[in-house]
Amino acid sequence: MQRRDFFTRVFGGLAIMKLDAAHAQTSATGPVVERANSGLPHSGKVLAAIQPHSDDIALICAGTIAKLIREGYTGYMIRATNDDMGDDVGEPGSVGENVLRNEREVAEQSRVLGLKRDFSLNYSNHRMSDISRNELICRLIFLFRFLKADTVFCYDPWAHDEENPDHYVLGHCVEAACWMAGRVHDYPEQLATGLEARAVTDKYYYARHPNINRIVDISGTVEKKIDANICNVAKGPGGHHGSKLRAELARQGKKLPLLGDDDLTADRNYIREFVLAGDRELGKKYGLEYAEAFHYVGPAAAAIGGTGSRVGDYVKQHAVPLK
Repeated sequence: MQRRDFFTRVFGGLAIMKLDAAHAQTSATGPVVERANSGLPHSGKVLAAIQPHSDDIALICAGTIAKLIREGYTGYMIRATNDDMGDDVGEPGSVGENVLRNEREVAEQSRVLGLKRDFSLNYSNHRMSDISRNELICRLIFLFRFLKADTVFCYDPWAHDEENPDHYVLGHCVEAACWMAGRVHDYPEQLATGLEARAVTDKYYYARHPNINRIVDISGTVEKKIDANICNVAKGPGGHHGSKLRAELARQGKKLPLLGDDDLTADRNYIREFVLAGDRELGKKYGLEYAEAFHYVGPAAAAIGGTGSRVGDYVKQHAVPLK
C-alpha cells in the first residue's frame, strides 16, 4: 500500500469514527453548532493553539482557530515536541534536519493562520511519557499567565483509544495548567514578577473519540486550513502530496483533472478532496459545507451571580435590590 493511500484511508476512517461519536455521545438535542460571527465579537481575547506535533493543529482545528482570529482573537502557537522523529510520509532526513524543517514549517503555519508567534517547548517526539509532568504544567501555567490566555485548543485529556503518548500526556497537563493558573498559591514566584493568576476556562478539546458537544462551521476559513496544511511538508498528509501525485501520473502518461495544471493547484485540491474529506462529511450532517468537532468545555459558572449553574440561575431569577 502506498503512503498516500494509507493516509487517505486513515483519514476516511477517522471521519467515520468522528461521525459515529457525534451521534452516539451527544444529547438528544445534539451538539451546539457554532457559526461564523460578523465583526469582532472576540476583540481583546487570547487563544493558545497547543499541539504536541507540527501537523496536529493544521489537520484537526485550523479552521476554527482561523475563524476565531478573524473574529478578534489574538492567537499563539505552543508546540510541545520538536518533531525530531520526523514522519514516514514526509521528506527524508536526519534527526537534526527534521527538527529544523519542522521548526520552520510551524513558524510558517503560525503566520498563515494569523497567530502572533509560536513557542516550542522542545521535548523529544514520542517521549513525553518520560518527562516531569509537573515541569510541563509549570511551563504551561507561566505561558497562560504571561499571554493572558482565555481559550485553549488541545487534545482531549479524557479521550479513549489514543495510542500516542504525546497526545494524552500533553492533554492532561494542559487541563491541570488551565485550572492551576488561576490559583495564587501555585507558583507564587510567577506572580511576584507581575503576572496575574487567571484560570483558562474556555477549552476546545479535540481527539479521536471525544464527547462531541460542539460543531464549528469552518466553511468561511477552509482556505486558511488548506494554507496551514500546505505548510506541513515534513509531516502529515498535506504538504506537496498533490504535486507529487501529479508528477507521478505524468510519468505514466496520465492526468487527474482534480489536480489541475500546476503544482500549487494540485497540492490545494489534494488537501481539499482527501485531507478535508472528514470535515466535509461532518459538515453535511449539520447543513454546513465544512465543519470541525470538539469536546467543548465552557467558562466555569459556579460563583454566585454566574450563569449556567444552579446557584447562578437561581440568583439571576430571584435576586431583588437592597432597600
